[in-house]
Formats: sequence, C-alpha cells, structure tokens
Amino acid sequence: MPLTLEQTTLLQREATVERYFDTFNAGTFDETAALFADAGQLCAPFEEPIAGREAIQAYLYQEAAGMRAYPKEIEVKSGDGDRRCVIVKGQVTAIVFKVNCAWIFDLNANGEIEQVRVKLLASMQELFNLRSE
Repeated sequence: MPLTLEQTTLLQREATVERYFDTFNAGTFDETAALFADAGQLCAPFEEPIAGREAIQAYLYQEAAGMRAYPKEIEVKSGDGDRRCVIVKGQVTAIVFKVNCAWIFDLNANGEIEQVRVKLLASMQELFNLRSE
C-alpha cells in the first residue's frame, strides 16, 4: 500500500527523512551520511551502532549497495524543544530478500539525524527463510 496523500505531505514536511530515503535509494550514501549530526548514529539490525558520518558512509557503501527502501507509513512525534521522532514503516528489498522494516528517526532542532534505528518487522520464520535462501 503506497503512502496516503496525508502521509506524503507529512513526509515532505520532514525533508531530512524524505532526503534519507531518496539518497539511500539512489545509492548516494555520502549524501545519506551527510544528513546525520556529527556524532549521529545508524543502528542497523544485528550490528553495533555505527557512529559518525564517515563510518556511516563506509558502512552503507559496504552493506546497503543494491538495497531499496519503500516507505509506506509515517508518524511524527514531538520531542523536547524542536526535536522530533519520525517513525516510518515500509519494506527493504535487496537482490535476495524483501522484508518489512521500521525506521525510527530522532531528529535534532537543526533537522539532522541524531539516530536512526532500523527494526526488522518479520517473524522468526521469515528471518530464518532469509538466511536459508
């Protein structure tokens, strides 16, 4: 199910999050990493947090090449001051798998990503099937 008009408008207002998906899908991971705060973190499934723009960029070029992310739902929660939490649900596809995911973005007052946590929304059986393909 694609984003509704309301969700598309909400995503466009969250320019950093929209840009994250645009650059991720284009494979321009240097641009993706530039969206993070200096000490920003990417928390990928089954990995220790990757901290800092250079480390995030290197990780994405190594691990995410060929992947595509498809946002389907978005929710924005206000935080302290101008901080926001943006929760996006959708799918990630790669050459050998497709899996439902959630991305939880913590954005600072400048609109930079302080942290994004990527959560797999799959059953244990679905995850097992990924490993055996």
